[in-house]
Amino acid sequence: MIAGVTDSTLQRAAGSLFGLAYGDALGKPTEFLTVAEIHRRYGPTGPRELEGDPVLVTDDTQMAIAVGWALRDAPVLIPEAVEPLLRERFLAWAVSPDNNRAPGMTCLRACAELARGVRWQEATVAGSKGCGANMRVTPVGLLPVDADTLAGLAQLQAGLTHGHPTGLAASELTAYAVRLLLDGVALDELPELLTARAREQRRVYRADWLGDLWRRPGVDSPEDFIARGWDECLRALGRLTAALGRPDDGGDPCRHTGEGWVAEEALATALLCALRHAEDPVAALARGATTAGDSDSIAALAGAFVGAAHGMSAWPEDWSARIEYAASLTTLTELALPPTH
Repeated sequence: MIAGVTDSTLQRAAGSLFGLAYGDALGKPTEFLTVAEIHRRYGPTGPRELEGDPVLVTDDTQMAIAVGWALRDAPVLIPEAVEPLLRERFLAWAVSPDNNRAPGMTCLRACAELARGVRWQEATVAGSKGCGANMRVTPVGLLPVDADTLAGLAQLQAGLTHGHPTGLAASELTAYAVRLLLDGVALDELPELLTARAREQRRVYRADWLGDLWRRPGVDSPEDFIARGWDECLRALGRLTAALGRPDDGGDPCRHTGEGWVAEEALATALLCALRHAEDPVAALARGATTAGDSDSIAALAGAFVGAAHGMSAWPEDWSARIEYAASLTTLTELALPPTH
């Protein structure tokens, strides 16, 4: 729990939200291209300039904003208050005419069930650990809350659509990383701190937030259920640490930590991009956008991490005037303020 919020923290919160949107926008046109095709189109360093006015984003940013508004509207951050608001925001996104950015099938399937009024534990896609679980969790990391509340919120927002334990664990780690960076932790400290968190939480099932989500064939206990997710995240973090121990070959980061279509790989590969380019935030986005994998999600999370480390000074000044949803991103920066209710 932090006692107060400084201007620096608000700048970091803004840098994180806008960084997510910038990375998403840079990766949007490269998501389904090969690295060779990206190099032919943008050169050897990948895309480094935002295109358009407004600059369009994908469902990654749209759903992060949905999570942010649900958190902002919640009178108190407990599951009974937050779940209906997340449901409402997700369903509004699902039917929005702006939901035309190749949205993930898991999110659409789960939203269709949520729209029928099904309990979220039954509406969720139980076997999915897609990166949709953590591409949208950055707003949770902005909140000045204790680690247990952060964990519950991160896992709940993931669980409404992605019921796989790895989606839950990776979402918690993503939000935890943003929170650490806002509190002043250096980027290069994250792999060790996230690994320690994963080991510590390995058999912690948050029943007050997740209810009976764990109950499914072949699962003996809630602790066994959630341990599967943390174990997969630990393996991904292990690959990240191994990659960082070798010289950077300048190639596709997905070759080391995965293509990012699933949650733990999106986290690890985004961290790899952020850490390889910790002092050149735009290069971190470009590296994430220059992959054979889920380029927009990888670049978006890399932007959230580097932006949380550096604040808005990380980004070209003119970008914020052109990015889609700029007003919402600016307002949601206030999630980093202490609650007034």
